[in-house]
Amino acid sequence: MTFDLSTMPSQSGKKAIVTGANTGLGFETALGLAKTGCTVILACRDDAKANTAKTQILAQVPTATLETMPLDLSQLASVRAFAASYRQHHQTLDLLINNAGIMFPPYSQTVDGFESQLGVNYLGHFLLTGLLLDLMPDRPESRVVSLSSNAHKFGQINFQDLQSEQSYSATAAYGQSKLACLIFALELQRRLTAQGKQILSVAAHPGLAPTELGRYMPAFLTNILRFTLLPLMAHSVPQGALPTLMAALEPTAQGGDYYGPQGFGETSGPPGKASMTSQAQDEAIAQDLWDISEKLTGYSFSFQS
Repeated sequence: MTFDLSTMPSQSGKKAIVTGANTGLGFETALGLAKTGCTVILACRDDAKANTAKTQILAQVPTATLETMPLDLSQLASVRAFAASYRQHHQTLDLLINNAGIMFPPYSQTVDGFESQLGVNYLGHFLLTGLLLDLMPDRPESRVVSLSSNAHKFGQINFQDLQSEQSYSATAAYGQSKLACLIFALELQRRLTAQGKQILSVAAHPGLAPTELGRYMPAFLTNILRFTLLPLMAHSVPQGALPTLMAALEPTAQGGDYYGPQGFGETSGPPGKASMTSQAQDEAIAQDLWDISEKLTGYSFSFQS
């Protein structure tokens, strides 16, 4: 498969939310969508950084239509407030890009008592999707894009210690959160299909790109990566955003598709179909995770528009 953003159909008149759009992959995704004519809502925790990103995008795409809205995925109350505010100002939503995330932080809990990576990377987006799904027109161009990672391949859903309260490994918790994102994308598609909906749930991963996600990594490890693996295996942040843009815009995409780089180990290269583990596709695990997620977020999905 090949993907060229410049050849994608115009998205003029469509609206997209990109979480974590102020930096890294989120910024490049928002920029790419703006280039297609899409109205882009930059959903960010830091208002100042969101406005800086808006200014930077307008410098490259002066005709872009951009909005900034506050969203802190570590607080379910903030997710609910964001959704309520969006609904007050907009009647439809075409693209929801669940991009924001954290990686390898020291152990901490969100205000709602979730392990921070599971809370921010997965549960916050789970709730956000549920609160906005009914605004999406029932057509294949309407898409929920969930960001996973190659790290999902070493992830396990630890139902006995989902919040890592008994034992915490930053890498294991990250893998679990990104596996949860991919499981969610596939299960959401199953449920959309069962309801006869044409909306697509798709997923993507960026491969290896030097973003701010590594802010919690020890300095010595960061330097090792910077001078060894990154030059050999990584690609640029704009390239890392291409699988997300492909998931959002590719006309031939199907529900449940998973996009990532096509190079060695899926760490770099042009975007295309990516590989996923059998656990990511396990429907029993998906059902259990969905049920727990509804209980933890206090929200039950409705597929009525």
